[in-house]
Amino acid sequence: MPVDATLPYDDQNIFAKILRGEIPARRVYEDDFALAFPDINPQAPNHILVIPKGAYVSWDDFSARGSEAEIAGFVRAVGTVAREAGLVTSGYRLLANTGPDSHQEVPHLHVHILAGRKLGPMLAR
Repeated sequence: MPVDATLPYDDQNIFAKILRGEIPARRVYEDDFALAFPDINPQAPNHILVIPKGAYVSWDDFSARGSEAEIAGFVRAVGTVAREAGLVTSGYRLLANTGPDSHQEVPHLHVHILAGRKLGPMLAR
């Protein structure tokens, strides 16, 4: 299956280094499939990143190449992180950028969990 040709996986990206323990991160959740930690440049009062442990560039890459167990485990991890952070009652936003037009900055799939205030419209008009 093809991978995202616009952003090849770079094993020197910051999330790969965090996964290998080369860069510290305050881990708020970890299991066999995912790792979650606060964003170092938060865009909301609560801003947590959840990354799969596998080398996937984007959601498209992950859905094409990830195993059923990896996909299910990652999706469950995102929900678990939101629940454990107490974000379900007031609500939260999930965001996963894919490719240059969406402003994906790190070529490793990551889901932003944003919460803690009214977030407004999805896109600036």
